[in-house]
Amino acid sequence: MLSRRTFLLTSAASSAALIAGSLSWRNTANAATPASTVYEVMHSDAEWKKLLTDQQFDVLRRAGTERPYSSPLNSEHRRGTFSCAGCQLPLFSSSTKFDSHTGWPSFWKPLARAVNDKTDSTLGMERTEVLCRRCGGHLGHVFDDGPAPTGLRYCMNGVAMNFTPGAA
Repeated sequence: MLSRRTFLLTSAASSAALIAGSLSWRNTANAATPASTVYEVMHSDAEWKKLLTDQQFDVLRRAGTERPYSSPLNSEHRRGTFSCAGCQLPLFSSSTKFDSHTGWPSFWKPLARAVNDKTDSTLGMERTEVLCRRCGGHLGHVFDDGPAPTGLRYCMNGVAMNFTPGAA
């Protein structure tokens, strides 16, 4: 007969295995660039690994997420432009950046023709993933809890971007 303790331990172990499996699946099967998608800038994984740091590769090419409050770009308040760390496409103007208190650089609007989005159903929920339009790099997600005038919060991984100071 199955005791309550055995049932609870088995359930906890099964849940942990499912979560671990979905996280490792996210990093391989749900990579930011599906094989059938064609972008202006494309490289093999080996080429991307030469061009990017390990953390940039994990985020941009494997849809990883950096730790909150770990990016210096979260505290960047100068005028300038945030661009893709993979292909240098300008993505966001500093004039649309705001402090969302989430630990990641946040913007209420991307530059024109800078990003694409797609449905992301990993982790058991549906979100909108934001990708660089030119190289398909995973940048983060967009949510509908941002400030006026758009009401959107583009919650971006700082490691996926570079910052260039100047007029923006």
